[in-house]
Amino acid sequence: MQKQVTVYYLEMNHPSELQATCEDVPEFNLMQAKIPCPELNRFLYTAVGGEWNWVDRLPWSYQKWQACLSRPGYETWVATMSGTPAGYFELEPMEEGRAEIAYFGLLPQFIGQGIGGLLLSSAIKRAWQIADRRVCLNTCTEDHPSALAFYQKHGFKIYDQRISEVELPDERPGPWPGAR
Repeated sequence: MQKQVTVYYLEMNHPSELQATCEDVPEFNLMQAKIPCPELNRFLYTAVGGEWNWVDRLPWSYQKWQACLSRPGYETWVATMSGTPAGYFELEPMEEGRAEIAYFGLLPQFIGQGIGGLLLSSAIKRAWQIADRRVCLNTCTEDHPSALAFYQKHGFKIYDQRISEVELPDERPGPWPGAR
């Protein structure tokens, strides 16, 4: 189905703009997946993005996933709660001292448990270790209804927005076909 979607492009131009979440969550752990692993990233992509129409990567072959994840400087970080994957982010270094938080999110059962801010703060801090001029990300009207405000609360500012007609599935894909 055709749907009008607004994409918001956000940026942070200095580390001091970060409004970090400093909660202590005892069972929260964050680790970098240092070996590119398409199976892991595809699992996280579908588990996090299935409810938000993340469909761009669904048709990718194993080789395309591997090529993406193997790019120089590309990073995947996985958050766990009590050893269970809870969320993740992917970072991509860009030209001219910039970094992009390419993907970010929580698995559905971990939304609203107070770890999203901790994960985003961690993503931004790591991005500023890569970048020295700008950290950016984007979200859209198909994302979680609180996503834009959440990013702004943590210090991001909108620098552009674009409205376009996009082709989306009739039903959100969920983490796998038939999961809904």
